[in-house]
Amino acid sequence: MRLRLLRLFALGAGAVLGAAGADTPASSPILAGTSVKDWQTNIFSPEGNRKMTLKGTEARPITADQIDFVDMNIAIFSGDAAAHLDSVILSPAASFFLREDRARGDGAVRLIDYSRNFEVTGENWVYEYDQKKISIARNVKVIIHAALPDILK
Repeated sequence: MRLRLLRLFALGAGAVLGAAGADTPASSPILAGTSVKDWQTNIFSPEGNRKMTLKGTEARPITADQIDFVDMNIAIFSGDAAAHLDSVILSPAASFFLREDRARGDGAVRLIDYSRNFEVTGENWVYEYDQKKISIARNVKVIIHAALPDILK
């Protein structure tokens, strides 16, 4: 599935580059240093359920496994047939690693968790889909969107 995702990325990037006058035909592998504007794709589980929607205002392949993004937006879904939106991760600059379903960035990140009603911001982060875990190393702030009745009693 990830190889197919990379091939689709390469085909889309080749088509965009071809339209921009580049010499790269749409069927050839995308070259490091090239980029695609306003790129988006869905990532599915082996059962065919949507796990994530990955998008950015600019996507740049670094290796066969790594894509760097400007304005990365990862929408994370329940992974079952209902495919309800669980959370969103936003970062102005980050990398996504296809083989591991992992994202990371040295700069800012914002996690909005809709199912648990909280937000987390910070810097220097790693998100691991399989573990359903985000680690943030610096300047962490948490906002809880929930009533806290009788907290001072």
